[in-house]
Amino acid sequence: MDNQTNFLSTIKYDFKASIVVFLVALPLCLGIALASGAPLYSGLIAGIVGGIVVGSFSGSALGVSGPAAGLAVIVLNSITELVQFEYFLVAVVLAGVLQLIMGFVRAGIIAHYFPSSVIHGMLAGIGILIFLKQIPHAFGYNHDPEGDLSFIQMDGHNTFSELINMLNFIHPGALIITLVSLGILLLWETKLVKKISLLSLVPGPLLAVVAGIICAMVFNNYPSLSLGTDYLVALPVATSMNEFLGNFSFPDFTALSNPKIYSTALIITVVASLETLLSVEATDKQDPLKRVTPTNKELKAQGLGNIISGLIGGIPITQVIVRSSANQQSGARSKMSAVMHGIFLLLSVMFIPALLNMIPLASLAGVLLVIGFKLAKPAIFMKMYRQGKRQFFPFVVTIIGMLLTDLLTGIVLGLVVAVFIILRNNYKIPFRMQKENLVGKHKFNIVLSQDVTFLNKASIQKSLDQIPAESHVSIDASNTHFIHHDVLEIIEDFKVHAKSQNIEVTTIDLYQGLQKEPLPHYKLKNNGKTTIEK
Repeated sequence: MDNQTNFLSTIKYDFKASIVVFLVALPLCLGIALASGAPLYSGLIAGIVGGIVVGSFSGSALGVSGPAAGLAVIVLNSITELVQFEYFLVAVVLAGVLQLIMGFVRAGIIAHYFPSSVIHGMLAGIGILIFLKQIPHAFGYNHDPEGDLSFIQMDGHNTFSELINMLNFIHPGALIITLVSLGILLLWETKLVKKISLLSLVPGPLLAVVAGIICAMVFNNYPSLSLGTDYLVALPVATSMNEFLGNFSFPDFTALSNPKIYSTALIITVVASLETLLSVEATDKQDPLKRVTPTNKELKAQGLGNIISGLIGGIPITQVIVRSSANQQSGARSKMSAVMHGIFLLLSVMFIPALLNMIPLASLAGVLLVIGFKLAKPAIFMKMYRQGKRQFFPFVVTIIGMLLTDLLTGIVLGLVVAVFIILRNNYKIPFRMQKENLVGKHKFNIVLSQDVTFLNKASIQKSLDQIPAESHVSIDASNTHFIHHDVLEIIEDFKVHAKSQNIEVTTIDLYQGLQKEPLPHYKLKNNGKTTIEK
């Protein structure tokens, strides 16, 4: 089954999922724009373009694109440095062009070099972050905007200190709405509800939001429970089409003479592309059908999306794991869900902003709390632990790094640990060494592994240095396909030094692994026979 699944067979699943993604994306688009220091409409524009444009051209079945929290600090600093938002939009357009070029030169292959332990760590870390960041909103404390995933928050607190600080600002009305929403969401997860076809047709998150609106309306009659505008979605309201169109901004291309535009575009390109490729890998791992996203096509779709977003006043776009995970967990089957969520964003901003501004943030917090828990279930930690230390350590470091810094820094820390483990393993197992005791002399048989690289220099040097005088050493490279020049140099130096220690050294096929030409390329022909092409 490929990404272009039959529309009629998946529409009922995609429609339900698109509503959930829309509800999740709406506050995130606004919150990320606020955290980025950009106009609120720029976040909505990015969400709409990410859904409709990127969703249409993407090859990802479950991925959802829009404004990303990982770019918020970059956007904020760039707008401040470039002074005018219209100048910043030029950098967004240029970043889109660079992403298009990356797609055509097949740079998407980078995605396949991320270890699965780090990807799983990213998913679990995002889940924990979502859960922790939504707790204050669930209790009615909304001073930090939705979508802010950084450790140090805009309100001066950090992720953990906020959990203590919020206790001074608990709003009983918001807390009740959170509990009602969670009750509905958990009920909709039970087998009882899923067996009733009529109830299963209604998305639980939509029902939770509707219940939240009704509760808020009832609470207006009780001063102690009443919710002010700070506790509700704050969508800009346009009273006419002209006013709606007046919220769009356009790039000022006179800024092309400013060198800072190009450095900003390059930074956006690198970070947006990395976040997209990481999200692609993570989303594919969550896909029950195990479809594989063509990463080069994804970069082209993201590039096109950023060009259009920049041209009409939107902030940068990436594929984002929060919305993609919500999409997958809600039962989406094809990319139509992402496209429809973008259409819903557009229609809601145009025609029903006043209705959407009745949605309590506490209801949306309930939805995101459930999503966060599903991404970081204890079973995931147990699964990674059972896979051994080599998988578990990068997994945990990625999570801790994300919690204490931000998404990309956490990923980098996880990658560093994963690479360190690989280097350590290379250090330990480039050869097998056997010791035999002969009459009056020790014999050491060293059998080199299939590939011996410069990473193995240290361990080989250490082992050779420990061989005592008056010994016999046999170095067997008969099974070695590749041996690095540096390793050969160590062995040759040892042979010279061995004479002074009365060490007898013999080598077997030592130079056959010194490849001067690439190994033959095996290619499967149309007739089904494997041939070798040199």
